[in-house]
Amino acid sequence: MTLLIDADYLAYKTCAACEDEADFGDDVIVVTSRFSEVLTMFKRELENISRRIGYFDDITLFFSSSTNFRKTISPDYKGHRNRKKPCGYKRLLNWCGDNYVTIMIDDLEADDALGIFATDPVEAQAGHILCSPDKDMRQIPGLLYDLTNPVTEITKEEGDLWHFIQTMSGDQTDGYAGVPTIGTKRAAAILEKEGCNWKAVLDTFISKGMTEDDALKNARLAKILQFENFNHDANIPILWTPTTSSNGVNSGTKLQVEASGGSAA
Repeated sequence: MTLLIDADYLAYKTCAACEDEADFGDDVIVVTSRFSEVLTMFKRELENISRRIGYFDDITLFFSSSTNFRKTISPDYKGHRNRKKPCGYKRLLNWCGDNYVTIMIDDLEADDALGIFATDPVEAQAGHILCSPDKDMRQIPGLLYDLTNPVTEITKEEGDLWHFIQTMSGDQTDGYAGVPTIGTKRAAAILEKEGCNWKAVLDTFISKGMTEDDALKNARLAKILQFENFNHDANIPILWTPTTSSNGVNSGTKLQVEASGGSAA
């Protein structure tokens, strides 16, 4: 059993927490950090995850690339997050590379790299648990630990449903809006009534004066890549497109939707 950890989230969190400002006056303010404190906090975060889960053989850490393919879909994607990485981030990334198996794929977020690895048929045979507080990971079938609640199993049907819910409700944290007046609970109610299918999603967009292009853009922004959504020869994403299965009705899956929607990285 391998723990697949969203280390990008942990690294950003620990590095930001250890930053301090030094005000030298005369319009000079310097942000400083002690790497020893960063490393201590980061190791503690990994230890906490390991202790809470208890059963595993290995750990693999996943990081986001500095470039993001979703910017080609919407230049505004995560546009409000253009600040530099916190002090110590790059050094911590290098330390992780020296001490753990780490995975970073060009143009992909850590979420996508996690999703691709977790749904690789070969890797899946060995068994793994995804460890991330990001609500987006509820799209990925398999075992998920959200760093707060007990490990839960996400079915493929639940993952597909959550993708459509996010397509309709949007994600303000990631900088893209959904259908006006449609939040996660309302989206879930629509899909429960109409069935988990692309027609139900599209009809909801059109009912609010939006277009099929709007719906498809949101679906592609919301989609966390899986093994089948990546061209492994060219190392590029395969953008999500409605298929026969996504147009079919899934009447048997319900997903508990919380008002908070979870965390996002």
